[in-house]
Amino acid sequence: MGATPLVELQRLVPGVGFQIFAKLESFNPGGSIKDRVAYSMLAPLIDSGRLVPGHSVVVESSSGNLGIGLALVCRYFGLRFICVVDALTTMQNLAVLRAFGAEVDLVTTLDPKTQSYLPTRLDRVQELCAQVPDAYWPNQYANPLNAQAHETTMDEIVSALDHDLDYLFCATSSCGTLHGCARYVRERGLSTTIVAVDALGSAIFGQARARRLIPGHGASIRPALFADGLADEIVHVSDLECVHGCRRLVRDESILAGGSSGAIVAALLRKAPHIADGARCVLILADRGDRYLDTIYDDEWVVENFGVDAALLLSDSRTEEYGAGFTGE
Repeated sequence: MGATPLVELQRLVPGVGFQIFAKLESFNPGGSIKDRVAYSMLAPLIDSGRLVPGHSVVVESSSGNLGIGLALVCRYFGLRFICVVDALTTMQNLAVLRAFGAEVDLVTTLDPKTQSYLPTRLDRVQELCAQVPDAYWPNQYANPLNAQAHETTMDEIVSALDHDLDYLFCATSSCGTLHGCARYVRERGLSTTIVAVDALGSAIFGQARARRLIPGHGASIRPALFADGLADEIVHVSDLECVHGCRRLVRDESILAGGSSGAIVAALLRKAPHIADGARCVLILADRGDRYLDTIYDDEWVVENFGVDAALLLSDSRTEEYGAGFTGE
């Protein structure tokens, strides 16, 4: 787990004078960066005896990658795992969770205040912890071990680049990646600019909440791991920009990545004109795209949610830039 590849992206933004590298977290055993978090939050408690294989029960809220990471770790160590999911969780993610032996608890009621599922999922976690003997809630949204896991991620990156890193782009959700990477940079006095990539409609950085289609980045409530000043710059990205970013990664670099990776690509494209020649940039690509084949990579889904013109633009491999217009040739 960890020690994932760092690869240079030479085709993504042609003609620029700076370097772009991708940290491919899809190479973790469960397919995402959340494997690091799952292991980091559970392993110390197993070692200390706080969690006992065959006895303790882990209960957590997740609609995707963290749930799969926890299911993987719990299966390996012999812990029962209950994953609280919601109606937006994909059938593929549910199938993966069950394949690892997780028990799936489905929430179908939206929180009336935020019009999202996250608060009701968290309420259900509390109910289960009160009902199930020997239950433990890792609480990824507040657990410092979440952030600590990403100090290792950051150490891998800067070590591979011999501590020469000018920009780090990372998606925000629980804020564990942002918190851990930023703390690593500040404690070591590095000059790296931390760019936090958030979703339009996410409440993390104080935006008004709005409906979001693509999971993996953004949140309807501000996580406890959030702190002012963690990010040097913040870029908010729309769902359609995420789709474009994902498809551009496939077109230009043959990397099939998930929604938050598309958001990061979109943020890089927006920042590119302002990045100096000679700079080194790293994009943390959190997961792989096979869990998004029915959404981001499906033209019918794009048409349904964004209109016919968007689907034509995004599916045309000749289109150089999002927003440049579809030629119709």
